[in-house]
Amino acid sequence: MRTLVTGGAGFIGGHLVDALIERGATVRVLDNFSTGRRENIAHNLSKIDLIEGDIRDVETCARAVKDVDVVFHQAALPSVARSVEEPIPTDETNVGGTLKLLDCARRAGVQRFVFAASSSAYGETEVLPKVETMSPMPLSPYAVSKLTGEAYLQVFARLYGMKTCALRYFNVFGPRQDPKSHYAAVVPKFCTALLAGESPLIFGDGGQTRDFTFIENVVSANLLAATRDVSGQVVNVACGERISLLDLVRILNELAGTNIPATHADGRPGDIRHSLADISAAKSLLGYEPTVSVRDGLARTLEFYRRRK
Repeated sequence: MRTLVTGGAGFIGGHLVDALIERGATVRVLDNFSTGRRENIAHNLSKIDLIEGDIRDVETCARAVKDVDVVFHQAALPSVARSVEEPIPTDETNVGGTLKLLDCARRAGVQRFVFAASSSAYGETEVLPKVETMSPMPLSPYAVSKLTGEAYLQVFARLYGMKTCALRYFNVFGPRQDPKSHYAAVVPKFCTALLAGESPLIFGDGGQTRDFTFIENVVSANLLAATRDVSGQVVNVACGERISLLDLVRILNELAGTNIPATHADGRPGDIRHSLADISAAKSLLGYEPTVSVRDGLARTLEFYRRRK
């Protein structure tokens, strides 16, 4: 299988590259390193074809998809908070870049296109768990950009017969996630804070809940989506369970052998209150099963940051 991983130097992309190489796939990576890190692919540089470039550039996209069977499109400008501050760059990358990559893939005869979508598309819904048939209610430019990407995948499936699948990720975490960015996800921030003897910072009261999903489960869903007979589908990728941020701090304290309470700041605009996925579609369409529980994933993640520290 000849594959392209956009954003392959990112957190999710780097783990996906590892898995593809382990399975004997030919791997090309496209990354502009604006948020991706070279250390995520350093151990694979001799095994991949690396293109340093931007998905906003059509010529770069055309070169990247040449002679490729499957595109795993992980590249994006991440973060709800960043998109609230700067919506235009988010749109230019996540919408414009995705469309350019899709069209280049179509013209190059790419067979399959797997897209990193986001649970943020659901917005704030009273009904839980969140199922793919719900009407989207995005609360941020980032959520709009990811929802638009889904729509383009569905159009390309209908118009051009491309086999596409959009995977709506729910709060992915795991080793190699960058804790230092202003826009970093909560798990690496909490892990590194506790290991440093510092108090984790929660925006809001901590009662907000999330369906945290270990990276190994997300990689599995991508590999399945590249081989199953799906086209134009949108599928939740999660564990199907939720915990509050206060519970997250409690569990990490237990695993770390610490007892450090969280501190709190005002909630952030664009953040949702509760999130929980219905993963029955992923199970039936992809054969997906989350194999790593949240607690086990947190233990493995905490150990990674402990070793790195």
